[in-house]
Amino acid sequence: MAGNGDIQWCFSQVKGTLEDDVTEADIISCVEFNHDGDLLATGDKGGRVVIFQRDPVSKNSIPRRGEYNVYSTFQSHEPEFDYLKSLEIEEKINKIRWLKRKNPAHFLLSTNDKTIKLWKVSERDKRVEGYNTKEENGTIRDPACITSLRVPTIKPMELMVEASPRRIFANAHTYHINSISVNSDQETYLSADDLRINLWHLEITDQSFNIVDIKPTNMEELTEVITAAEFHPAECNVLVYSSSKGTIRLCDMRSAALCDQHSKLFEEPEDPTNRSFFSEIISSISDVKLSNSGTYMISRDYLSVKVWDLRMETKPIECYPVHEYLRSKLCSLYENDCIFDKFECCWSGNDSAIMTGSYNNFFRVFDRTTKRDLTLEAARDIAKPKTLLKPRKVCTGGKRKKDEISVDCLDFNKKILHTAWHPSENVVAVAATNNLFLFQDKL
Repeated sequence: MAGNGDIQWCFSQVKGTLEDDVTEADIISCVEFNHDGDLLATGDKGGRVVIFQRDPVSKNSIPRRGEYNVYSTFQSHEPEFDYLKSLEIEEKINKIRWLKRKNPAHFLLSTNDKTIKLWKVSERDKRVEGYNTKEENGTIRDPACITSLRVPTIKPMELMVEASPRRIFANAHTYHINSISVNSDQETYLSADDLRINLWHLEITDQSFNIVDIKPTNMEELTEVITAAEFHPAECNVLVYSSSKGTIRLCDMRSAALCDQHSKLFEEPEDPTNRSFFSEIISSISDVKLSNSGTYMISRDYLSVKVWDLRMETKPIECYPVHEYLRSKLCSLYENDCIFDKFECCWSGNDSAIMTGSYNNFFRVFDRTTKRDLTLEAARDIAKPKTLLKPRKVCTGGKRKKDEISVDCLDFNKKILHTAWHPSENVVAVAATNNLFLFQDKL
């Protein structure tokens, strides 16, 4: 993977309907590549999971292309009603996490606000014919009519991809689940809601172990909530979680089973000159991701992405402004609730670049080596393969140059909250409302 600042990105594909009237159910709510990048899963607000598979020809062609085809679509969650609390539970998929592959089948975890499901996705291209006890249509034969025994034969059939729920992990969260993360041991995973983090074993559905509980005895004393949580990529005893107060805590499960006491606290001292009514809201961390090497982590707050070294708690080692031009617009963003949007962030496969989303269907790529940054747009008018993406610029005042867009013309309804980077190539997936855009480097 080259230094990402010098990459020229080009359009590869767009998935989803291109109509203007988007139904709420079709809005993509999470995007996730599997460990080798051959599969890409999206979840939507309608509770569906769509899995795309890398086109084998595009993978091996020269120059290679990042093209994906629909592999499997299934309904993961249905809307429910909690009669005890008189609450509707949405079917929206909050997160998808892949398990590492151990056999020909693929396994993934998907969650809505309350229930986590483990799905098995497997292929079938053979069928058994010539049963003794039943007819070909499935009806059971009368044993008295069976006069001879035959050996069933295996016949080839058209390829079928089946998704079946293997485990359902329910009833462990009082508040909405915001994160799931599979441990590096591939046996356990965590799920986090606003106030608690639970540890599960993938084989055990009826019990989980509560490892973090920040719920105060008196709820009126509540000052912060958990916003995201993730396991370390290599050390199965280490996890991090971020809070609405702009802090990240690192916990070590070896020091205590209940990690209410953190081992490290990452927090940047506030600059008093920037203090305003919105300071607390915009410092809330919406996402935290450990680097693939496990040495660093990134945190995304409303206006920036920060890179932290796990060995240094006092301040981030890098800070990248995502859309600083919105600082003067915080008042109107508060009024239209956009200030509460939760943007995610992700690492490139070799940890040399970071990607996160913004408004107006813009997304940002930051190169950590060259310190260059790009603003790119996921737009339909570039939807021709190999079309180069032109870097976009936002002007804040004064005279606007030809290819700039004024900050007052940005569309705040078009937002890129979910992005994913292929684990070993420069192929990125960007969810823009109901469309999934795929971009790749121009080789």
